[in-house]
Amino acid sequence: MLLNPNMAQTEAPPVMEARRWMEGLEFPADRPLINVSQAAPVDPPPLALREAMAEAVLHQDAAHLYGPVLGNPDLRAELAARFSRAYGGRIAADQVAITSGCNQAFAATLATLAAPGDEVILPTPWYFNHKMWLDMGGIRAVPLPPGPGLIPQVEAAEAKITERTRAIALVTPNNPGGVEYPAETLDAFADLARRKGIALIIDETYRDFDSRTGAPHGLLADDTWAETVIQLYSFSKAYRLTGHRVGAVIASAARLAEIEKFLDTVAICPAQLGQIGALWGLRNLDQWLAGEREEILDRRAAIEEYFAPLAAQGWRILGCGAYFAYVEHPFAMASDALAQAMVRDIGVLCLPGTMFMPASDPSGATQLRIAFANSDRAGIKALAERLANLSYQRR
Repeated sequence: MLLNPNMAQTEAPPVMEARRWMEGLEFPADRPLINVSQAAPVDPPPLALREAMAEAVLHQDAAHLYGPVLGNPDLRAELAARFSRAYGGRIAADQVAITSGCNQAFAATLATLAAPGDEVILPTPWYFNHKMWLDMGGIRAVPLPPGPGLIPQVEAAEAKITERTRAIALVTPNNPGGVEYPAETLDAFADLARRKGIALIIDETYRDFDSRTGAPHGLLADDTWAETVIQLYSFSKAYRLTGHRVGAVIASAARLAEIEKFLDTVAICPAQLGQIGALWGLRNLDQWLAGEREEILDRRAAIEEYFAPLAAQGWRILGCGAYFAYVEHPFAMASDALAQAMVRDIGVLCLPGTMFMPASDPSGATQLRIAFANSDRAGIKALAERLANLSYQRR
């Protein structure tokens, strides 16, 4: 089979691979599968939002037609106003583009920044879809090992910058680590990117579930932010619109003009119904979203509570927040084999750290990602109890 070598060297989608581990298995009613492999809402959007979308299907002819490549003007303006207030900055509507999900926002951004042979710095553990996109494009992902608490260190990043470096990409709250990067860390990375003439990409897909009050950083309050900072966002987690694929890029108008070329070639325009739902959510669901955030924060607290006794068995939480806990396991078995054995032996599906680390980093074999957002307190307690019963050989 004739195949692009960049595609051939790109890893298979991890979530799809993990789902295949369940093939041929049956899970008894008294011990159903606990699926903590994917960070996506499993419930539909609130009924009122669905009714608004249904109304659009029936009565808005434009909902079935092509729209502007960079997204509908009303949604762009609403998000610009919302983020201007949230971050204490000035963001214009022409500095916002709507994309078909946040992964497309990342891909479109990179298409304007880097060519084959260029480099992008990714802190590890990294979000695997970011790494996959770079691999497909022949762009070198430069791993940046984390500092204490899974927080990337700016000094270590500076040492990795070369003449081929085009960007540093950060995810906060982090996927897979869950950690919330301090404002001072983001300030330092922005200063570094500015000095070196490279871009700082900040993926804030999970910003709506940050445990802190107020703006998580002040980068967009700087009038010169658009020279360096590119912010990515997703409506999928906030309003349960995963199936409608609605994301956003906040960047300079000049960069969005280049991003428009990519988007027009790939999807022509973001889907109308998803945009209609996202706009309705921005205008009507603040109180509902606040309740969703409180529920996620309680589940985070449950992870910390129920995992505390596991420390005596050698388990360790490395990071926890938003949708994720990133943990170190105590077993001699590598995490990729361990994750598959856990499906069979205790009915738990999670992702191994090897999916978030370069092959050259052995720490991935000792780590697991637990996406707890879809588990209530009872489910998290059951998860911890099943982990406590594992009896594999220890390191």
